[in-house]
Amino acid sequence: MRPKIYIDGQAGTTALRIRDWLSGRDDLEVVTLPEALRKDHAARKKALHDATIVLLCLPDDAAREAANWLADSPVRILDASTAHRVTDGWVYGLPELVTGQREQIAKAKQVANPGCYASAVILLARPLVDAGLIAPETPLSIHALSGYSGGGRAMIERWEDPKRGLLNLPHEAPYSIGKLHKHISEIIR
Repeated sequence: MRPKIYIDGQAGTTALRIRDWLSGRDDLEVVTLPEALRKDHAARKKALHDATIVLLCLPDDAAREAANWLADSPVRILDASTAHRVTDGWVYGLPELVTGQREQIAKAKQVANPGCYASAVILLARPLVDAGLIAPETPLSIHALSGYSGGGRAMIERWEDPKRGLLNLPHEAPYSIGKLHKHISEIIR
């Protein structure tokens, strides 16, 4: 029997990319809800429980809610949000992190997909810490830039709007200035 994959949040940017990657696979079945039922809790719960593997491509609060609906279910969960990246009981989905991490991911019921900034920093700093070249508490300054797709659907639409033209958009658009970046807890864990 082919595994059933349900992508909760199927209309979002991440989900659409994942669906593209999975579209040519005949060894699994991708389950989708009709547009009218996409936000219907009963339909989502049924799709979640009928799946073998669930991919959560949702805002954090919605990802927490969906994961709670599956708390007593054998369904495997891969969460693309930031909701569970530092939550006990969830395996961090970065196989290069430490020896044995790939095996932990393969066996886990709940896997938190790492963030892009956190992955970059961890993959750079972790080997330095492990080699004793820097102490774990060494303060690091991280200057990171993202493509516009990192800003989500609204930013993508704004940057890809043919009426605006790229010359009418800023070359850099800082955000989260003065705030603790949402990936810091993931990086320092």
